[in-house]
Amino acid sequence: MKILFSILFALPFFSYCQDTTIIDNNRVVTLPEIFLRNNFDYKKLIQQIKEDTSFYKAFRNLRVLGYTSFNDIKLLDKKGSIKASLSSKTKQTRANNCRTTEVLEETTTGDFYTAKHQYNYLTAELYAGLFFSKGKVCGEDNIVFGKSLDASNKSGMEKHKEQLKMLFFNPGKKIPGIPFVGNKLDLYDEKAQKYYDYKIDIVEYNGQNCYTFTIKPKENLGWLKTDKIVVDEMITWFDMKTLEVLARNYSLSYKAGVYDFDVSMEVVMQKFNGLLVPKTLRYKGNWSVIFKKRENAVFTATLFDFTNEKKNN
Repeated sequence: MKILFSILFALPFFSYCQDTTIIDNNRVVTLPEIFLRNNFDYKKLIQQIKEDTSFYKAFRNLRVLGYTSFNDIKLLDKKGSIKASLSSKTKQTRANNCRTTEVLEETTTGDFYTAKHQYNYLTAELYAGLFFSKGKVCGEDNIVFGKSLDASNKSGMEKHKEQLKMLFFNPGKKIPGIPFVGNKLDLYDEKAQKYYDYKIDIVEYNGQNCYTFTIKPKENLGWLKTDKIVVDEMITWFDMKTLEVLARNYSLSYKAGVYDFDVSMEVVMQKFNGLLVPKTLRYKGNWSVIFKKRENAVFTATLFDFTNEKKNN
């Protein structure tokens, strides 16, 4: 605690301090000089960051709350023009251990839906899986302890969806079953440490001091950048007291024989009655998988007016 107070006291002078680069088990880590002067346990901090579940839990919290959202999804053609879109306002109500989604406003263009009113694009289907309920969904909770995303018991498109969820909720961790890429996503593995630099800092974010943890590929990797790098950059803002994720930006890209992708995400969190929940989510992605048509899409989700579960007397 004394070390933390020393760091907080020194925050106004951080702009005059130089960063220090150290080598830790072949991992290059850049730290504010004050960390070293106060013997700050950065290894413990990195371990806590690696084991973080607050990002995943924030989205599971959406299963036990009511909220309203603005939804904007655009599918683009090869020239970057809009070929299909959805703009809507929806409201999720949670009552008696069940949640339902009501569409308050909706406008679509192009072939966003099929003739049977199903989603015509996987991007839209994944979005709906995050923010819309399909009919009445009951018996859900927001517990993450002892639970993990696992694609091993799924096949076909359901397996691909689960892998995409793992990529979204656990960026920087290994995802089994994705050819050529799965092992290269583990940014904390000893092998990955040869290709990435890590930086911890203290900055001000939305009026409060927080840690940032940035992971970037090393410079001058040459041909290794094409072969070994999947995560182009990931930066996460953490609450200094709770280590909950306040925001996260990350971009990923890779080209293989059967697929390619170039995706970036920006997620901003907020608190509602002590629960961490998403506030805004911005996505931009262009990807292609064998036997599936290429999808180039952008979307923004804006969540507000959160409410607690309603229960009948």
